[in-house]
Order: sequence, then structure tokens, then C-alpha cells
Amino acid sequence: MAEDGEDEPPKKGRTGLIIGAIAAVLLGGGGFYAVWSGLILGGASEEVESAGADDGAAVEEIEIIGSLTAEEVGFIAVEPLVVSLSGQNNNRHLRFRAQLEVANRHKADVEHLMPRVIDVMNGYLRAVEPSSLSTAGALMQIRAQLLRRVDMVVGAGKVRDVLVMEFVLS
Repeated sequence: MAEDGEDEPPKKGRTGLIIGAIAAVLLGGGGFYAVWSGLILGGASEEVESAGADDGAAVEEIEIIGSLTAEEVGFIAVEPLVVSLSGQNNNRHLRFRAQLEVANRHKADVEHLMPRVIDVMNGYLRAVEPSSLSTAGALMQIRAQLLRRVDMVVGAGKVRDVLVMEFVLS
């Protein structure tokens, strides 16, 4: 305090730091809970765990999808995509062609949603950085990301795999 009886103003730097730290902890905890509980980025494993007794058919389908015979599996061709890549060098293009591996019982459902599937693939491939394509596991990562996004569009467990038929940078 000052000797002449006036109060000193509170230190703003320390108060702002404390409020910022509290906000960061709360936001971090909320984000963790949202991902952990399946509110964001939920996958098939959460669906199996949360399925009730009335939804036994869905649980059985998700468990069986991995053990299909060759006669029960079909393939759906995705229209070839030509995507201009983002980044500094805007004259780079990616030619991409794929097929979706599906159980025959889901083939009609997936074909019906194919415009959305193509839209999701197009959006993801446009956002890929050209520099990330030179890494060793780039194609595996792209396949995994595309499968995850296709699952979100058509429903978990309906598409078994994304098979890359053509992946050419020009």
C-alpha cells in the first residue's frame, strides 16, 4: 500500500494468468470427456459397448463383419477423382481412384450414399498437404482417414476397407 492512504490497483497480469490457466484446464477436461465418452469421434467399439438388449442385431452385425466369406463381400467402384492440392505450389494435382469393400447385404445402402462418400473423399484429399505425401506411411494414413470418414457417412461397419487403385501425383 502507499503511505498516503491510497490503495494500489490490483495486478492484472497475475489475475489474467490464473483465469487463463483455469479456463485451459476446464476446456481440456471437457475435450477429453467428449472424446472419451464418444460424443466426438465415436467409433464402432463404442456402439458395441452402448448397444442395449433391444439392439442385439446391430451388435451381432458389427461382430460378424470381420469374418465374411468371399461370396459375401462385394466391391463398389468410386468415381476417379482429380484433386488440386493445397500448399505453396498450386499446380500439383492428385489423381485418385478407389474401390470400397462392403458386405453384399450393405451394397445397396452404400451405393445410394455414394455422392456423399465422394464429397467426403474430395474434401479430405483437398486438405492433404503435398509435403505429407512423401512420408513412408502416407498412403496407409490416407486409407485409414478415408475409411473413418466413409464410416461416418454410411454407418459404422458397412464398409470394410478402402482399396486404393490409383494414386498419382502430377
